[in-house]
Amino acid sequence: MIESLIKSDNAELTQSTKKGAPVVLSTRVRLARNLADTVFPERASAAQRSDTMTKCADQIANLSQMKQGVFFDISELSDLEKQVLVERHLISRELCEADPGSGVFISKGQTCSVMINEEDHLRIQFLKAGFNLRSVWKQIDRFDSNLEDGLDVAFSHEFGYLTACPTNLGTALRASVMMHLPGLVISEHMEKVIRAVNQLGITVRGLYGEGSDATGHVFQISNQQTLGESEEQIMSRLGNVLKSIIDHEINARFKYLEENRARLLDQVGRAFGVLQNAHLLNSNEALNLLSLMRLAVDFGMLPEDNRSDIDRLFIECQPGHIQYAAGEGIEPAARDLSRADKLRREFRQLPSLNFDKVNELA
Repeated sequence: MIESLIKSDNAELTQSTKKGAPVVLSTRVRLARNLADTVFPERASAAQRSDTMTKCADQIANLSQMKQGVFFDISELSDLEKQVLVERHLISRELCEADPGSGVFISKGQTCSVMINEEDHLRIQFLKAGFNLRSVWKQIDRFDSNLEDGLDVAFSHEFGYLTACPTNLGTALRASVMMHLPGLVISEHMEKVIRAVNQLGITVRGLYGEGSDATGHVFQISNQQTLGESEEQIMSRLGNVLKSIIDHEINARFKYLEENRARLLDQVGRAFGVLQNAHLLNSNEALNLLSLMRLAVDFGMLPEDNRSDIDRLFIECQPGHIQYAAGEGIEPAARDLSRADKLRREFRQLPSLNFDKVNELA
């Protein structure tokens, strides 16, 4: 059912022709919205959930931003299809477990997805490759305004947008950036950064949000507070924190390079060799190796043009994508074999590592 999405030649996170950015993989902004005088999804009956889904899906389909988009009823998707959509950051793990009467609308270029009857009636999200907080915010703000022209949304002049969970009251805005932070992890400064940003109302999570691991040195960093601040204040504060993290990460990388040059070059060289020659790779190992390859691009050891290839492989080497490509029912060991085959083919097409570029940084 999701084959058209997988084979799309203009998917934002896997087929984007735009150059990625050092440190930042992608930007996402999410809004929670609920219909006025309508029971929240968790307390709604099957009939009420179905009515809400139909009403919301019909309205979303009329929006210009969703022209040629696709709608999926979650109950009609297989577990594997849902896992692939999670790996593409198009739906949440919570939506996978939602009761019947839940769905998702996904735009043609996979820059926008709207989950229906997850925790709230609507979870709208826009995402883009690279560091694009302001651009993504403008897109989702315009989409939200158009959507509210046709739907009566629950809003209080005292509390702002009303949500199923009180932590989302107010703007109901969550902005997040997926950051690649090997320098801070390798130099053992990541815990200190997490504590510092937590005090500023910023939260740090793993690759797939709350409760997930930061495999591949990838962290999702977002605002915690939605009540008592305007959208502009939230975006400005988060943007300033993210710029500071980027500076700390770059400093950590160059300091590590200065103090441990041979070790770093050895790590990158070994990772490149494994990716070109390995015959068995699990997903965690693959992501950690790809992390070093992204670092190789940042240091000039691989051409900048290869950054988008590596970012794509961060997604395509996930278990769901490997299994979807190989066929449902494939055993874990066979997945590791297929993943290694894929990476071997991809990395044998890349140029050799240029270690001289690193020496020029001395």
